[in-house]
Amino acid sequence: MSSKNKLSKERSAELLQILEKRFEKNMPRHKGIVWDKVKTKLEKNPDKLWSLNQMEETDGEPDVVEYDKQNDEYTFFDCAPESPKARRSICYDLDAWESRKEFKPKHSAQGMAAEMGIEILNEAQFRYLQQLGKFDTKTSSWLNTPKKIRDLGGAIFGDFRFDTVFIYHNGAESYYAGRGFRGCLRV
Repeated sequence: MSSKNKLSKERSAELLQILEKRFEKNMPRHKGIVWDKVKTKLEKNPDKLWSLNQMEETDGEPDVVEYDKQNDEYTFFDCAPESPKARRSICYDLDAWESRKEFKPKHSAQGMAAEMGIEILNEAQFRYLQQLGKFDTKTSSWLNTPKKIRDLGGAIFGDFRFDTVFIYHNGAESYYAGRGFRGCLRV
């Protein structure tokens, strides 16, 4: 891990407090999971803590959503009510960004996720997230798109309207003020 991707002791402690408060406030998201075990795992993986900090600083409000016993991994999703503010107005990926001749967005969802050390939620993960609350009721989020769709120039995104999860398609080069992406991190 490079020193660039390392948090100070002070920021690490502050972030762990933020995550713990969010964990305690939203217990239905992680039934049966014990915070002290999550914290221990994070303290042993400073690179993952750095990625969680990136999620936090871009308004994602990351929280634990599941534990994989077989792999001994905790999964964090962005749990902000709406698509993270600091990750909106972006197209889907670098190819889409490069295809725009003018009015290029500031970045791409896949590019930002890679820089942050996280993955974009896929359709199944987005649907799972919606079982934990109501997310993206006013915004939408790019979703990790199947290769077949992407090869044809498209990308998928989801939102929650009319008490229903909707998955849509768009040209991957499109971008909107109300569309960002949600991340996933396994620790």
